[in-house]
Amino acid sequence: MLPRAPLYTERLCLRPYEPADADAFFALLHADRARFQPSFPDRLQAVRVPADAVTSLLTFAEDWRTGRFYVFGIWHRATAEYVGDICLMPQQKGQAEIGYYLAAAAEGYGYAREALGAIIDFGFTAMGSQRLLVRCYANNVRGQAVARAVGFQLEPPLKRPLWFLNSDALNQIQRFWLTRDAA
Repeated sequence: MLPRAPLYTERLCLRPYEPADADAFFALLHADRARFQPSFPDRLQAVRVPADAVTSLLTFAEDWRTGRFYVFGIWHRATAEYVGDICLMPQQKGQAEIGYYLAAAAEGYGYAREALGAIIDFGFTAMGSQRLLVRCYANNVRGQAVARAVGFQLEPPLKRPLWFLNSDALNQIQRFWLTRDAA
């Protein structure tokens, strides 16, 4: 089991959630629910009311204990304001996927890039991952810019199976990879 220790950047503290964070966690999700719906529907489905936030944070702690999922809240160090969330999910063959979101008011200050840099280090060192993945919708230009800014490379579009030719689903998601040797 990896220790539940915070990660610090110049301006941010990324730390595993505690039950006392439930109100801030719920408030951020609730305030930006419509904006988060396309990318984080499962999270929003799981956290509909304040009591659900407590349950989710307890689940995150159990997921951490079992190594299934590592979820960090993002706090501004100078103000202690909760500004977002970033997580790493181990996958097969030394791979892990990163997901992140920020409050609308926290966007545009470089916080996502700063948090992603800390999570890259956590993924490659603490977790021992060899490849990290960030997926973004094709129209999420800001998310793609964050991934590129810290060294992720766009994966070439996947070849569509013949039976899938009439679907645009594959074109909607951009996949960005970073390998340990490239970091």
